[in-house]
Amino acid sequence: MKILVVGGGGREHALVWKLNNEASGRQIFCAPGNPGISEIAECVPIQANGIHELAEFAEINKVDLTVVGPEEPLTLGIVDVFNCRNLSIFGPDRESARLEGSKAYAKKAMQRFNVPTAAYMEHDDYQHALNYVKKIGAPIVIKADGLAAGKGVTVAETIEQAEEALNDAMLNRIFGDSGKKVVIEECLYGEEMTVLAFVDGKTVLTMVPSQDHKPVFDEDRGPNTGGMGAYSPVIHLEKWLPEIENRILRPVAEGLTAEGTPYKGILYAGLMITESGPKVIEFNVRFGDPEAQVILPRMDTDLAEVMMAVVEKRLHQINLNWKSSASVCVISSAPGYPGPPTKGIPISLPKSLNNNTQIFHAGTSTSGGQLVTNGGRVFGVTAQGPDILEARKKAYLLMEDVRFKGKHFRTDIGAKAVD
Repeated sequence: MKILVVGGGGREHALVWKLNNEASGRQIFCAPGNPGISEIAECVPIQANGIHELAEFAEINKVDLTVVGPEEPLTLGIVDVFNCRNLSIFGPDRESARLEGSKAYAKKAMQRFNVPTAAYMEHDDYQHALNYVKKIGAPIVIKADGLAAGKGVTVAETIEQAEEALNDAMLNRIFGDSGKKVVIEECLYGEEMTVLAFVDGKTVLTMVPSQDHKPVFDEDRGPNTGGMGAYSPVIHLEKWLPEIENRILRPVAEGLTAEGTPYKGILYAGLMITESGPKVIEFNVRFGDPEAQVILPRMDTDLAEVMMAVVEKRLHQINLNWKSSASVCVISSAPGYPGPPTKGIPISLPKSLNNNTQIFHAGTSTSGGQLVTNGGRVFGVTAQGPDILEARKKAYLLMEDVRFKGKHFRTDIGAKAVD
């Protein structure tokens, strides 16, 4: 079986790792990949947003299944391009990908399907947005409408912080066109949790939940990032899973199908577990990063088989099985992140890894034969154990052997689960 994974970050390294470990005889390509991925797959020099080049490559190389990691190619319509050529691809089409591509579109969909979420208003006029914020008061949440690599959300504790977030998005355009419209939401309180599901338009198969850590510093301080670490399981919140399935995941999947745009791929619900139950913070249309790094090592079912079942609309035939082990991923980031990171810093890694530990490459490249930093989030240092406590110990022990100047990581990933 020939598989093409699109992307080059930690999530894609985890996908390639999982697909590679499942069955012998698979030929795995990754475009563009990274130095870690190149050790277990053939990296192809095509960028993830080169959707027509990727389709050409898949056709010429007779690829059996293409798996899309990041959101950008999905929102550009890579699935539509592949479908036009009768090429098998896992992921939602361009219309469905608007669930992630536009916060305003997602909020309207939640309203239509009666999905619990925060009260909101959308604004494309700066002065109107500012007036609204001053009227409502802080704390308040400001979200760039479009894609912003996980950095487009500000939880403003003061009116001044909210005004700064509006300035950045709407006037200074630090997110480009993604910030020309903003969604302004009430601030939700509680504990965050991520629940992902495989969806084939009819059947919804929920995965084990995980908990991401967005802020850059310990104790959830500092600006939001793409994610500084994750853990799974989230035992103290798992009682909410039936409600999440029945009030959130199924209504969205069934609602979109009823509207004539059946959803196929990963449906990612970023949730706040409030006093009144789960509410949706955001929907994404692909595996989370770093959630994939903790979920995939726990998955005891062949991932390629599940994905093919989604593509062929026979997900009802699949049983998802999970290992009882716990998994923890700690992200190491480069100096400057979540602002512009320092690139080209030499990296030293351990020569070998123990069982049940992985180092997933994200922002790495090579320069003159030396592994160097090439992005904000550099590695996902990941470990499994019988419980979160043991998995955390192993991950942080391994982190000591990942060396580069200015390395930053949070020291409290998974701490809530063991306190």
